[in-house]
Amino acid sequence: MMTSISSPNARSLPLAAVICCAALLSLAVAMGIGRFAFTPLFPLMVRDGQLNSEGGAWLAASNYLGYLLGALFAARVRLRPATLLALSLLCTVVVTAAVGWTASLPVWALLRFVAGVLSAWALVATSAWGLGWLAFLGRPHLAGVIFAGVGTGIAAVGVFCVIQARPDVSADRMWVELAVLAAVAALVPLLVGRRLPNPGTPATAEIVQDAAGNAPGNTAGLVACYSLFGFGYILPATYLPVLARQLVDDPKVFGWAWPVFGIAAALSTILVSWGLKKANRVQVWATSHLLMAAGVLLPAIWVSLPSIVIAALLVGGTFMVITMVAMQEGRIRAKGQATGILARMTAGFALGQLMGPVVSAAIGRLTADFSAALTYALELAAVGLIISAIYLWREEHHQHFIKEHRHG
Repeated sequence: MMTSISSPNARSLPLAAVICCAALLSLAVAMGIGRFAFTPLFPLMVRDGQLNSEGGAWLAASNYLGYLLGALFAARVRLRPATLLALSLLCTVVVTAAVGWTASLPVWALLRFVAGVLSAWALVATSAWGLGWLAFLGRPHLAGVIFAGVGTGIAAVGVFCVIQARPDVSADRMWVELAVLAAVAALVPLLVGRRLPNPGTPATAEIVQDAAGNAPGNTAGLVACYSLFGFGYILPATYLPVLARQLVDDPKVFGWAWPVFGIAAALSTILVSWGLKKANRVQVWATSHLLMAAGVLLPAIWVSLPSIVIAALLVGGTFMVITMVAMQEGRIRAKGQATGILARMTAGFALGQLMGPVVSAAIGRLTADFSAALTYALELAAVGLIISAIYLWREEHHQHFIKEHRHG
């Protein structure tokens, strides 16, 4: 049963800490393990002779497609966010372990597809549940702790792979061990979600207008900008490691690249969320798009190890910040229909993410040169991010203009 709370301020900080811990672990399991574990494990599966580059591409595409369809249908699943989250976490554990129980490429593709569906459901459900509770408790600035879960999961999986990636340890075994870790980590959100399933009515002040945000309004533009973010993010996230491997052969560098990327993503959301007490979410979103555009464009005009490191920091330090502020802004503007808008935004991101490799491959067929095709694709992604940043700035100024006239 749901714990009774007399007012949003009663015991708000300890309860908010519990909510943040549960939501952080949810995203660490569903995203860090369920969705992103394939990135550091893929080279080990190649090492073991289980996969090649073509097979890896099929598994990645299958996961992207699952993420898209999961986001599209998340709002139609007639379950409370806490229930949908619990279902996603339990199934993520099973699907992760199942990868280590088979050696069939078609079965792996199916499992990665299901993992994509589950990770989309978990992101939508965690955002709706966790942000709803923080709004109810009057602690929206703690959202960064929730979204740090993705980076935390990425870092944890990366460290796990560095430690366990010994010649005598197979990739199959590591998939099963990760499933066990996921099961242990999922216990907290499962227990908390069962006891605190529904945050009730969020704080009225935040729905109408919070001190650092904008008034409720049209969300179609937000979905479009979030879709362009998905297209811009996936290209460097996919190909920066490829460029780095062309410049450095030391496996220790690649081994620690993934956990460092995750740590940067986790810290960025926490730092920015505290700054949102005085900053405007839409301005932070627009600025993050510009910074990401710089990170996307840099390897296209200057291919070197320093440029790749800088690009990785710019992209890694903004992708979860954008997710956090976009989900907050969309939920507040949705006027009580949080799951629907968050599902549409996640679907838009998934579509943009799916189109990234498709567009890059199409350009490659026209140029017959991988490096030139990647350069053109990165430039196109940067342009999309810049256009969306301009839209967001104009949107923020429009909202500010409306508020001035209302109060004038």
